Order: sequence, then C-alpha cells, then structure tokens
Amino acid sequence: MGGHFVQGHVDTIATILSVTPDGNALTFRFRPRDPSVLRYIVEKGYVTLDGASLTVTQVQDGLDGWMEVMLIAYTQERVVTAAKKPGEDVNVEVDMVGKYVEKSVAGYFEGKTGGDFAILEKMVSRIVDEKLMSLGK
Repeated sequence: MGGHFVQGHVDTIATILSVTPDGNALTFRFRPRDPSVLRYIVEKGYVTLDGASLTVTQVQDGLDGWMEVMLIAYTQERVVTAAKKPGEDVNVEVDMVGKYVEKSVAGYFEGKTGGDFAILEKMVSRIVDEKLMSLGK
C-alpha cells in the first residue's frame, strides 16, 4: 500500500504565488492562508490540491511559508490546478497520518499515557545536532 490518505476535507485554502515552467513541467508555489498546516507537509510527501494528491517538491515553514509541487505534462492534462494562475486559490488537504502522529505524540508527552520528557529532550537534541552539522558543511 502506498500513496496518500485523504478524506475529502479542506484544511485550508492556498494562494498560488508563482507558476514557473521547467521544460514541459510547471512548478507551482503556494502560500496557505493557515501557515500551521505546513507542519504536516514534507518534501517528497503528499498534499491534496483541489482534490488531486500531488507530491511536494519543496516546503518552507513559517508565517511566510510556502510549498511547491511540480506538475509534469501528464498530470497537467488531468488536474484542475494546472489551468490556474498566480493569485488564484486552491483547496488544500494535508495527509491525515501526520495529524494522527501529532495527536499521539502530544498525548504521550502531556502525560496521558505516561510520557517521559527525557525521551523528548533526546529527540530534540539529536535534531538540533543534525541541523548544526548540516549547516557546518
């Protein structure tokens, strides 16, 4: 089993910031109205735009964050987003698995299931160390 679990709900709306041609493909950059959804969107993960599950090529978190998808020629012929222009909006649904993971982890560390903050500290420390090492390259 592979792919993207979606339910047909709209989590937020995103505005198309740009459409950049790349050979016969188009790269769309979107800014969600609710930037908090970006925490569920990861590079090479999935996002649903106007009902079509697409692969994310880049994501930038934060208040001015954005996400990008690239539509190859085949996909452009099959999704409504391909005909849209900068300034237009799309409906966004994020992968529900990320929401379930977040809820489970939050419950664990809030003590609902006997969480241990030492584990969280180790995880954060490892992530920070990896980030610092990648910046040093």
